Amino acid sequence: MDIESIKSDETLDARGLSCPMPLLKTKKKLKEMKSGQILEVWGTDPGSKNDIPDFCKKNNNELLGISDEAQGYSRFFIKKG
Repeated sequence: MDIESIKSDETLDARGLSCPMPLLKTKKKLKEMKSGQILEVWGTDPGSKNDIPDFCKKNNNELLGISDEAQGYSRFFIKKG
């Protein structure tokens, strides 16, 4: 799937937050969403590149992709399971 074609239902801006806050905010936001919806998370914490994929695998969510932006942050696309 081409990341640029993904249409997210919600966006969570976790830039500037350090571990474990990006993951905690991601978990909280996903709880509010319906199965099949897509959450886009923006983050600057390098640990998120391990934490978010691991969280998705353990919690039946699908990581659709990660995009590193030129502005110095990463975008994670998560489909709620």
